[in-house]
Amino acid sequence: MLETIKVNWFSNIRGDVLAGIVVALALIPEAIAFSIIAGVNPMVGLYASFLIAVIIAFVGGRPGMISAATGAMALLMVPLVTEHGVEYLLAATILTGVIQILFGVFKVAKVMKFIPRAVMIGFVNALAILIFMAQVPHFLGISNMTYVFVAITLVIVYVLPRFLKAIPAPLIAIVLLTAVAIFSGFKLNTVGDLGTITQTLPSFFIPNVPFSLETLMIVLPFSFALAIVGLLESLLTATIVDDMTGTDSDKNKESRGQGIANFVTGFFGGMAGCAMIGQSVINVKSGGRGRLSTLVAGLFLMFLIIVLGGLVIQIPMPALVGIMIMVAIGTFDWSSFTYLKKAPITDSIVMVTTVLVVVITHDLSKGVFAGVILSAIFFVAKISKVTVEKKLLNETIHYTIEGQLFFASVESFLEAFDFNVKSEQIVIDFSNTHVWDDSGVGAIDKVVLKYYENHNQVTLEGLNSTSKKLVDKLAIYNNKDAKMSSH
Repeated sequence: MLETIKVNWFSNIRGDVLAGIVVALALIPEAIAFSIIAGVNPMVGLYASFLIAVIIAFVGGRPGMISAATGAMALLMVPLVTEHGVEYLLAATILTGVIQILFGVFKVAKVMKFIPRAVMIGFVNALAILIFMAQVPHFLGISNMTYVFVAITLVIVYVLPRFLKAIPAPLIAIVLLTAVAIFSGFKLNTVGDLGTITQTLPSFFIPNVPFSLETLMIVLPFSFALAIVGLLESLLTATIVDDMTGTDSDKNKESRGQGIANFVTGFFGGMAGCAMIGQSVINVKSGGRGRLSTLVAGLFLMFLIIVLGGLVIQIPMPALVGIMIMVAIGTFDWSSFTYLKKAPITDSIVMVTTVLVVVITHDLSKGVFAGVILSAIFFVAKISKVTVEKKLLNETIHYTIEGQLFFASVESFLEAFDFNVKSEQIVIDFSNTHVWDDSGVGAIDKVVLKYYENHNQVTLEGLNSTSKKLVDKLAIYNNKDAKMSSH
């Protein structure tokens, strides 16, 4: 126990603290922007980012991962805020937490194993594209000096680590360019241009909504959607951070942790959030590995707002844009171009589809669901090929079945039999197949009954124990007439 605490909290103090500071600086414009998307006061997003990061540092299942207010969640909130107001949003946030806690208790995180690698690659690439696209309005067509600051930031971020590794390059870029912007008087967009920052701590209160069934029916659909999208994005981000750091995480604990964080946040005026891949990548690339980095990110974010609010609003947006462009470049899986050439065509289609759906809808969950469904369709099509070989052995017609017998393969299975024969001995050998469902049993039924109509004797051979049990249970033909044997 003590060893685990030491590893998770105190094995990388310097790296975690510095990385947390960088993440906190990058969180401010993101949290404000996501608040604007959701149609709420910027402080709703900032409070959420502070609270979720601090809480998840203690109860999350993935050390070093950053959770806060996110764009994917903000998009889902828009109709609720528009129609019912921010108080209902806070109630929905609390209910979202409850649902996610239940997801964790019932180990819903196990569904992650059903997400194919092609979908994962598509998810990462789509997210990188979205991160870059989100920066475009902050630097394109604003001023020549904006381009200069973005370029200088990228140079610092990519070149400086070759000579100085003790302090994260993004932190140096933000501090240096903020100082230059303040003392030079260059006209640049700043963090303060995104929204008004109030230098106050969040306080506890119960959302001012009627405690009624009607309220529950209003917020439940939104809460359920938020819970699923938040959990999906968090678990996918956890898997990516697992790969980046070469360590494992507890996905069910992460689900419970996200639930606890959202539940508490709703009582302190914050919107629902989840893991952020962009900030998590910044954290890892800046040297953050333990829970301390997440805690520092949350605490330093609030320190910046409360103590250094006047200075924070002067941070030039081009510096933060440069850092987020670096994140987009680092997040994109550049080997996926090679993957497209080498992978099966179906996997390539799934990856590209995932990317396109996410980029077009700006909704990560829609892209992942589309990718998973498409993968399932391709998989079913791939295993639905059934071959039936016909031989005449000792005056007995012998059929050998190869493949999987289920709803998608019954048509080709039925087409392979000749039902015109009369008064023959027929053996159907299932040694190299498996009967999966009622459709498969129904197909066997049809074959046997059609042969009975012409007074044939039918023997079913080679059914494995599971298939035989299913056939015995569901078949409608008389089992005494059709002889059966298992292998």
